[in-house]
Amino acid sequence: MIDSRDVTGLILAGGRGSRMGGVDKGLQGFRGLPLALHALQRLQPQVGRVMISANRNLPAYEAFGVPVWPDGLADHAGPLAGFLIGLEHCTTPWLLTVPCDSPCFPADLAGRLAAAATAQGADIAMAAAPEQQDDGSTRLRTQPVFCLLHVGLLESLQRFTAEGGRKIQAWAARQRCAIAAFDQPGDDPLAFFNANTLAQLHALDGTPSPC
Repeated sequence: MIDSRDVTGLILAGGRGSRMGGVDKGLQGFRGLPLALHALQRLQPQVGRVMISANRNLPAYEAFGVPVWPDGLADHAGPLAGFLIGLEHCTTPWLLTVPCDSPCFPADLAGRLAAAATAQGADIAMAAAPEQQDDGSTRLRTQPVFCLLHVGLLESLQRFTAEGGRKIQAWAARQRCAIAAFDQPGDDPLAFFNANTLAQLHALDGTPSPC
């Protein structure tokens, strides 16, 4: 089993925030705290240490008291750029990534991803959650920004991004990837909801979700 002390958490806050009007998403308020700080407080009990990937307002993020790293790839290359900088600076065997705009992510995320990676002998464990279809049925949908990554994947990711690759799932498909289903009774249906707009963020802020 993977010990929590062997996992470094990485909060992804380096996006453009284009669907929020270009604001720095990680610094927007949620339940009285900036989104990134809310994520930090939710993630810290699950892992040994935490870092933040951010590309602007770095002093504001540094004030949260954890290391902050800007992307090494140009032009806001997406979440994989955050994965890459996280793996480059990770000093533990595993890296756990979470986005800053899904503040209700599970309080047992690290443990369940670690269990899936161990059980399936994988180098990546990716979360999946139920999604309702147009016909009323539900199916599991992977949540690729919620990943537990072994640090041995660094060279593979460096090659993939150097070749222009930017899709998490395309890179993960080349690895031994486990899927951890968050579809059990008691799992929060809003756990992986990401607030892409300020209206969505404000609506989520008003829900009775346990996050």
